[in-house]
Amino acid sequence: MKAYVIEEAGGPEALQLRDIPSPEATADEVKIRVRAFGLNRGETYLRAGKMGAITTPRVPGIEAVGEVIHDPAGVFRAGQRVATAMGGMQFSRNGSYAEQATVLRSNVVALSDTSLSWEELAALPEAYLTIWGALDKSLAIQAGQTLLVRGATSSLGLAAVAYAKARGLTVIATTRMQENAGLLYEVGADEVIVDSGEIAAAVRHAVPAGVDAALEVVGASTLRDTIKTLRPFGAVNVVGLLGGSLALEQFHLMQDLPDATKLSAFSSSMLGTPAMPLSESPLSWVAKETATGRMASLLARTFDFDDVRHAHSLIESNRALGKLVVRL
Repeated sequence: MKAYVIEEAGGPEALQLRDIPSPEATADEVKIRVRAFGLNRGETYLRAGKMGAITTPRVPGIEAVGEVIHDPAGVFRAGQRVATAMGGMQFSRNGSYAEQATVLRSNVVALSDTSLSWEELAALPEAYLTIWGALDKSLAIQAGQTLLVRGATSSLGLAAVAYAKARGLTVIATTRMQENAGLLYEVGADEVIVDSGEIAAAVRHAVPAGVDAALEVVGASTLRDTIKTLRPFGAVNVVGLLGGSLALEQFHLMQDLPDATKLSAFSSSMLGTPAMPLSESPLSWVAKETATGRMASLLARTFDFDDVRHAHSLIESNRALGKLVVRL
């Protein structure tokens, strides 16, 4: 089968299209024919060597949609439409940049009842499963609440806006560029704030008592300011690092963390674990809501399988708004 293989760290040219053996599913795995996959910054970080040295050939990719080829346990039937995300893909097992993949059964979700195209489906798994973990599991959002999404034009941010709006929340979204406001309103934002680096005063002007919850997609560089937007007993969850900084320098627990507020982080590496079984995920519901138009599509652009290098270049240019997808 054909697959993209990284043999040494580098730029997009490090993605080499190779013929490699087709994998076989073991007792706890499912073999999938990949029809499309979403692209993520984590894959560009792996390729560039930012996730450690490349000591053995690696197939990147942390999500995919496709059809079941074989499930040794018979839980999923041959030909069934499914989605998969994480479960060690691109780290402890080959990833999704391939014609076929074997993935952990615990990281497979059935999508049998959807009418969405493969490319539309491929825009959903990693983004919405991560948002499920951040908003439902970490922040315990409820209809009627107000949510701030800091860094809303990223694929995760757009998913958060669309998901929260569909769940009945009022959504305040931020962007660094005024020209992106229209997209955020289209996806579901009730108010858009242009982010100059400090937005707490603007958020407090819109919601004087403070927001119920905040999703921090930018990361450490804006976290202190985001925390200032919370009401007492409000909560912020860190889910992204778009700002680049991985560490909070001299974070003062008493001065920087307001009284009665909560700070947490969520990583999609938890997906499919006993703490987050994907059988409980809302992915099928998201697919149905997207198909009916009640939730906006995240799909920004579809690439052919032989154009993955170009897609990586676009991600790294920071010019992509929405989800980039590859269709096989």
